[in-house]
Amino acid sequence: MISSSFTAGGVGVGLRTHDSPPVTYIKPLLTPPILDHRCNNNKKSKFRSSTRRSVKAPQTQAFLLVPHPFSQSEHTAAASSSSVLGMTNCSLNTTTNHLRHVESMAVLPSGAGKIPRLNAVILGEALASEEDDLVFPSDDFARQALLPSAQKYLEMYKRSVEDPAGFWSDIASQFLWKSKWGDTVCSENFDIRNGNVYVQWFKGGITNICYNCLDRNVDSGNGDKIAFHWEGNERGFHDSLTYTQLLSQVCQVANYLRDIGVKKGDAVVIYLPMLMELPIAMLACARIGAVHSVVFAGFSADSLAQRIMDCKPKVVLTCNAVKRGSKVIHLKDIVDAALSESAKNGISVDACLTYENRSAMMRETTKWQDGRDIWWQDVVPTYSTICEVEWVDAEDPLFLLYTSGSTGKPKGVLHTTGGYMVYTATTFKYAFDYKPSDIYWCTADCGWITGHSYVTYGPLLNGATVVIYEGAPNYPDPGRCWDIVDKFKVTIFYTAPTLVRSLMRDGDAYVTRYSRKSLRVLGSVGEPINPSAWRWFFNVVGDSRCPISDTWWQTETGGFMIAPLPGAWPQKPGSATFPFFGVQPVIVDEKGVEIEGECSGYLCVKSSWPGTFRTLYGDHERYETTYFKPFPGYYFSGDGCSRDKDGYYWLTGRVDDVINVSGHRIGTAEVESALVSHPQCAEAAVVGVEHEVKGQGIYAFVTLVDGIPYSEELRRNLITTVRNQVILKTNKLLSDFIAG
Repeated sequence: MISSSFTAGGVGVGLRTHDSPPVTYIKPLLTPPILDHRCNNNKKSKFRSSTRRSVKAPQTQAFLLVPHPFSQSEHTAAASSSSVLGMTNCSLNTTTNHLRHVESMAVLPSGAGKIPRLNAVILGEALASEEDDLVFPSDDFARQALLPSAQKYLEMYKRSVEDPAGFWSDIASQFLWKSKWGDTVCSENFDIRNGNVYVQWFKGGITNICYNCLDRNVDSGNGDKIAFHWEGNERGFHDSLTYTQLLSQVCQVANYLRDIGVKKGDAVVIYLPMLMELPIAMLACARIGAVHSVVFAGFSADSLAQRIMDCKPKVVLTCNAVKRGSKVIHLKDIVDAALSESAKNGISVDACLTYENRSAMMRETTKWQDGRDIWWQDVVPTYSTICEVEWVDAEDPLFLLYTSGSTGKPKGVLHTTGGYMVYTATTFKYAFDYKPSDIYWCTADCGWITGHSYVTYGPLLNGATVVIYEGAPNYPDPGRCWDIVDKFKVTIFYTAPTLVRSLMRDGDAYVTRYSRKSLRVLGSVGEPINPSAWRWFFNVVGDSRCPISDTWWQTETGGFMIAPLPGAWPQKPGSATFPFFGVQPVIVDEKGVEIEGECSGYLCVKSSWPGTFRTLYGDHERYETTYFKPFPGYYFSGDGCSRDKDGYYWLTGRVDDVINVSGHRIGTAEVESALVSHPQCAEAAVVGVEHEVKGQGIYAFVTLVDGIPYSEELRRNLITTVRNQVILKTNKLLSDFIAG
């Protein structure tokens, strides 16, 4: 049984992205002091850090971006005219100012020096080049955007930090609650010096996220709208489900789980590839109050066994096999090995529900254990398509997601129901400028947080149509992604920089042979996207007309933290731009002192947001030590960060001993542990190295047992050992396709 008061342990999976939207010209704004009612840690220090540009930190000033009175084609001319720029000095301490991220905007944000030398591109009018520092939206895009100006963003942002209870209550009220929360919307302690760290949002509110994803959409008349388009690994294999059909299938799985004894608070491990059955299983768990723990269907049997032994599930859901590209991966064999290992350690699982994936393998060749294993297709369709909802408290657990850390054992990040529901729905809506007519495709696997928040929950809470793809992005050729975009008329495409760089390396021809005219917003997640890849993504894939929502967030944050909002301000290739509503980022030095203006340091967040994770399963002490002890009073992200003179945030990477490979964090300790388990390896040390496509690669230094000579065969055996114990059973380290 998993409760919201349990403890846990683990290190954050640092997702990353940056980006920037549209802008305007600037008028002076005298900002009132922030009512920092939840934290009085307002320390400051002189700026001493080296920065992206060698520029003296500007005076403390605050300005407001307002809708541009001219056409977009007049932006540059307007910017070069000092008559349209106002500037007023003010004595505000920017560290305590809730608008500090637009501090010192005495000129139109450019990062290019003087205004007369401003370089800018307007969506749809020109290609972004190495000399361009700003990318503006077109008039048409800005007019139709949910947030058409920086002024509108600032109005909402100001309220979100001055009145978080009112701001988030208004948004939460748009969802179905069996009963509302009490007078206290948020209760928290981020300062470990004041006792145990805790966060609560909407405590006492009773709801169900599955109901809000499905029943609410059906009841509102959208039952016939497509919820999922599914594309198989092989061309010609595809399927779709409406919201009504999806609800029926979710209810059948939920009824099966209830029938075998799964109840509220019980853990369910899901080890499935990107079939529609994966989000169906997640939603079924949420419907009955069970806590799902999705494990990426590429991790080894040892990795799966670790997670099974930690959360002690009532049942494991898997499939017999999956075909990825030309290779068949026997998932059921991996599950069998994991269940055998966990049983040896005293943790037995009585049921293994197995989906027959006929496109990869027939059931006749699948290994079977009678009494434990059961075919999905034999039992699930026999259950009723109506399932009573288990109403849960907003602070009841929703899911566990295990992350790699700097220790050898992955830890379970716990997210609860109400705050996560409100936050993922809101971030999805605004970061992608979502419209009901959009067709949305996120290439992430549900084994990662991106697949939870932005394949399943965030999109469905908004009633979106989602594309799910089972296969490899370059199969049978590197044009497969754009073939799928054209087939389903995808309008929003969200992927990882690793995939962008990989497809960029394959050349433009695989992209340009397809129309891609349906695309209107692009997105990036998982790691920093370098400016050259950003420009290729923008120029070639998006035809210079699609803004890129390059988001920074983490497994722990539940949703976007710093991200561009298309239509609200200009983009800088490679920058995460500005914080989302309710998020108060700060950059601190090694002593935990906030740094003002243009600087580099450690990225922290003061005060909680609804999507904040609540603990690490089984180790709350580790939760506090890892995230809140390094800089008391703040959540420490584990990332380095720079802020330029225009207030734009630039994430610089992890500061702990975790290697970010294709957006996936792999603990050095896990790899070292696997290496020294080889009988001929005495010691091992692992570091990350730059990789052109994956961002980082793994480089290992090993000391062999005395008397053992080095050989190429031994090198291959050591690599295989790591793959088998930590990464995959396949011939790749991690799929370039999976994001975050």
